[in-house]
Amino acid sequence: MDTDESPTGTGPDAVDAPTVAEAVVDCMLDRGIDTAFGIPGKQTLPLNRALGERDARFVVARHETAVTHQAWGYAETSDPGAMAASIVVPGPGDMNAMNGLKNALNDCVPLLHLAVETEREVRGGDGIHETPPETYDTVVKENVLVDSPAGAVPAVAEAIRVAREHPQGPVRVGIPKDVLASRTPQPAVGEREPAAPPVPPAEAADRAADLLAGADAPVILAGGGVRRAGASESLRAVAERLDAPVVTTYKGKGTLAETHPLSAGVLCGGASSELRELLADADRGLVVGSDLDAVATASWSVSLPETLVHVTLDGDDIGFGYEADIGIVADADRCLRALADRLAESSPLTSGAARAEAVRTADRERFAAVADDRGPDDPLRSVEVLREVRGALPSDAVVTADAGGFRLWTLVAFPAGGPSRYVNPGSWATMGTGLPSAIGATLANPDRDVVALTGDGGLMMCVHELHTLAAAELDVTVVAFNNDDYAIISEEASRSYDLPAGAYGWTDAGLDLVAVASGMGVRAERVTARDEIGGAVASALDHDGPALIEVVTDPDEPQASEWMTRDR
Repeated sequence: MDTDESPTGTGPDAVDAPTVAEAVVDCMLDRGIDTAFGIPGKQTLPLNRALGERDARFVVARHETAVTHQAWGYAETSDPGAMAASIVVPGPGDMNAMNGLKNALNDCVPLLHLAVETEREVRGGDGIHETPPETYDTVVKENVLVDSPAGAVPAVAEAIRVAREHPQGPVRVGIPKDVLASRTPQPAVGEREPAAPPVPPAEAADRAADLLAGADAPVILAGGGVRRAGASESLRAVAERLDAPVVTTYKGKGTLAETHPLSAGVLCGGASSELRELLADADRGLVVGSDLDAVATASWSVSLPETLVHVTLDGDDIGFGYEADIGIVADADRCLRALADRLAESSPLTSGAARAEAVRTADRERFAAVADDRGPDDPLRSVEVLREVRGALPSDAVVTADAGGFRLWTLVAFPAGGPSRYVNPGSWATMGTGLPSAIGATLANPDRDVVALTGDGGLMMCVHELHTLAAAELDVTVVAFNNDDYAIISEEASRSYDLPAGAYGWTDAGLDLVAVASGMGVRAERVTARDEIGGAVASALDHDGPALIEVVTDPDEPQASEWMTRDR
């Protein structure tokens, strides 16, 4: 019997059959996705109604650039494999969301992106918002277009599985509007779990353990793969057995709590000379969960130990930029556990902790030099603000950090308490993520304090989401560093291109973030003195609802990339 694909249906079972949109939402809920972010449009209404009827959470954003970063923040602060969905209209909505899809792809973060496509009968005829579905091929792990109405639920079920399978990533499913509204019966889809990530070959693990155990001054470089694999405990065990300092990449920050005595800091554009020397002086190194990309390694100019074990999920990463003595294509957690089993229990931390502490001490001295030599009327600098904010936060708070000039100071000077407690973009380094990712984080962690750290530049790229905070009554605290400048750009323009100081600032048109936030229904205050910061943060956390703290900072402060590598 032919299937009736009309919205109302005329077949004998059509009246009682769910719509395809309802079946899709049921598929999501059955697979643990109960939160979605988006902006409703006429095309998405079948999905929106189905979500509402099933008490799923749909957060209405104010711009599609935010929705995929919200889903990204949700997954980044959850257990590995937990994920949310983003839902957009065709064309402009879908293309606005591409920024966050690419960010999630680079960071190997799972999310389900439901893009409502142009109706099938007008596809190819420049229907409203129409774009070729293949436009999105390069910004997602997999891009699927549903052609058959009976294929919608199978496509969504498979997309969720693929997104969760390592290396994880965003998967886009395009479903035409007319398919969503139809009552086409959907096939039953058998459960298919994501494939288990690869286990290291025993012989390779033996060789790696023997090589590392023979080190006099080992070091570990941990990347985002440790985070995605939930491998923090295994990382700690290996580090302690080797007595090896742990350096992390941008995305690895927090995979070893930065209060641990073996934590040595973050390899990033703001990494100190002392941290770089720690890596260069080590005789043997373990790189785990990192592709050693150009961003983390300053285009492979950072010196790593000549003898390296490199563990990653992508074999193409091994030997690219740095030669590895032993390369292992395997899951970070499984490989670290295999190494821990083969390494002898170590004596109490000795030289490794001392080497890590030497780096931390040198970094603290650099922070103190840039922060403390200030007059009472001088504007605040990022490191002193970060120190006060950290001191006012509970240890289990979730902190999301935007991109921008202040991010490098945050990476090196703001200790992360754990892998799900600190979120920032990796090599894509897009601005405008701090606030949206905090929205996702607070929905994933309703019982924890969530704080977004952002600069005025990054905040203005997503300022509309302050209204989302207010409208959805989300308990997020935003700390906005306002120097009325794209300071990292102005500094480079002045130093390298002889442009005037503050070339890309707004000294004559200052931005009043308190007025902006208050006008959107967010409690807000401005802070200009160091001793006011802790109280302002504590008050914002106690407030039942969203709050913004605008901290006026120095547009002429040194950039971390220059300050942390200058001669002391």
